Amino acid sequence: MATAKKENVGIELPALNIQVMDVTLIGDSPLIVHAWSFKAKKEMLDKQTKAAKGAREAKDPRADYEASMYKLSDGGFGFPSVAFKAAAVTAGTSVAGLTKIAARQAFAVIGEDVDVKGAFEGSVSRVNLARIIGAPQMREDMVRVGMGTADLRYRAEFPTWHTVITVKYNANVLSEAQILNLLNTAGFAVGVGEWRPEKDGQYGCFHVATEADIAKLEATK
Repeated sequence: MATAKKENVGIELPALNIQVMDVTLIGDSPLIVHAWSFKAKKEMLDKQTKAAKGAREAKDPRADYEASMYKLSDGGFGFPSVAFKAAAVTAGTSVAGLTKIAARQAFAVIGEDVDVKGAFEGSVSRVNLARIIGAPQMREDMVRVGMGTADLRYRAEFPTWHTVITVKYNANVLSEAQILNLLNTAGFAVGVGEWRPEKDGQYGCFHVATEADIAKLEATK
């Protein structure tokens, strides 16, 4: 019996439709930041490499506050841009038919690249930061650490803030309106930073700026 000859069938992929837009996000509640400090990373590395332990340094609230902030190369303030994407991806679970995997592959949030000094001599980590426009202030919080021990933490808080993020997206998967809706939902239900709604807090909430918001920002420049 003759067998049917197999034909090679090429796989056709739809052409990417990559679009870019700038989106202004307005903070609706204070943003609490807590970057990994060089001191914390060095202590972790020393423990892992079994380096000799020195005397425990006295707490320096001002140094802890300064170290909690993400700094841009020009001295401005930033926050990991990937946090805004992560918030939007999490918010996507409330959109019918959109999976987290699809959302992750559909867009990226782009900020400014900054090299951060690593704990090991000569090492650096490149991080992408969204520029945060606002004035930080020192925040003091009582926290519980291992075995219920109480400790005081000093971090930076931006009482009022906004940021402009660049969103690069595949319009074949998500439209501009859907991206903006995801970000709005993320700002309300998920948030960014410490004690955000996703972690049972109320900080780091935001919304996509309206025309009235943009006009207000322009007037205060």
